Amino acid sequence: MQSAPKSLRLQIGIFGRTNVGKSSFLNMVAGQDVAITSPVPGTTTDVVEKTMELLPVGPVVFLDTGGLDDDSLLGTKRVERTRKVFDRADVSILIVEADKWTEYEEEVVCEAEKRKSPLILAINKSDLQLPSSDFLQKLRQRVSRIIICASTDLIRRDASVNLLKQYLLEVCPEDYLTAPALLGDIMPKGGLAVLIIPIDFEAPKGRIILPQVQAIRDALDHGSMTLVVKESEYKSALARLKAPPDLVVCDSQVVDRMVAETPAGVRCTTFSILFSRLKGDIAEMTRGAMSVGKLQKGDKVLISESCSHHAIEGDIGRIKIPNWLKKYLGHEIEIKIAAGRDFPEDVQDYKLIIQCGSCMLTRRETLARIQKAKQKGVPITNYGLCISFLQGVLERVIEPFPEALEVYRNTPCDTSPRR
Repeated sequence: MQSAPKSLRLQIGIFGRTNVGKSSFLNMVAGQDVAITSPVPGTTTDVVEKTMELLPVGPVVFLDTGGLDDDSLLGTKRVERTRKVFDRADVSILIVEADKWTEYEEEVVCEAEKRKSPLILAINKSDLQLPSSDFLQKLRQRVSRIIICASTDLIRRDASVNLLKQYLLEVCPEDYLTAPALLGDIMPKGGLAVLIIPIDFEAPKGRIILPQVQAIRDALDHGSMTLVVKESEYKSALARLKAPPDLVVCDSQVVDRMVAETPAGVRCTTFSILFSRLKGDIAEMTRGAMSVGKLQKGDKVLISESCSHHAIEGDIGRIKIPNWLKKYLGHEIEIKIAAGRDFPEDVQDYKLIIQCGSCMLTRRETLARIQKAKQKGVPITNYGLCISFLQGVLERVIEPFPEALEVYRNTPCDTSPRR
């Protein structure tokens, strides 16, 4: 990959009232005009994303939001989009003006406190007015990291940006600075992973999809080797090896065939299950998979895709999983689809949420979805875990993950297929 995908970058949300200089602040940090600025309130009509390398922090994406106090005709929709960024942001920056504190600033601080999310406060337009000592004292009782800046003052730009970098390094999530392994920690250094990659209608022409690319890169980073085959060549590839592989990873759609053809004692899993650990909580999502057998006729199930795409014949989320569920359960259930970042706020009416692998989401976003489901008492799983359950092979493909295996063995459930 020539550049880090957005989902692998530190996500930094920029919040504030209209016309406090959010876009100007972003332009100052970027060192270029990436966001339109104007004294007219409501200039930022949608979330503006700017990806960049902010050394020494690393790859980041800034999310410039519309004003929380936007009362224009489109203001309600803008504010809704702005609030959704809270789920996405690893770090939040609140832009304020000197000696001005309203219910909107208070809302951002409370939202960050509620989510236990790092917050940096930037007092902008210091060239027009410096904050009073009383104002600063009150702010420091709530926020420990404060920047006083003038986003249009290029002479003092470096000082402001360097302080921002320092704060970002201090509050940067640990799992961002030390990225979790995808598969390198569940196989020995110098070991061999066989990756089974179907080439079907959903495979991009001339390329393989992001989770598969990341698995190859992760193996290389951990000093391991990979052998990439299609499912039709898997048995032949095993026969040519002098020793069994240390790990086999397949696309979830061929998990039953992979398990049937993998020798006993060889650990195996799916790309989607690997991502349930990388991006979310594999134990909680395994627990969610175990609830599939409890679905009753007419129950509502949400299938949540993290990317928006035109559904094709045989689409895994919209066609295959619903058909597998119906076949396993023996009765009809109601399926709803949420695409992209349109994850519903109210999920309490669903009996199960099936999240995709989340390769296009950040870990924080996926964990936020899991937390929303837990708060409403709704089980949540992901494609790979759900499909493996439906195919009757879940225990086998979670063997590499002790935390998931413990949940499986301690959760009462009829796990036998109902075919």
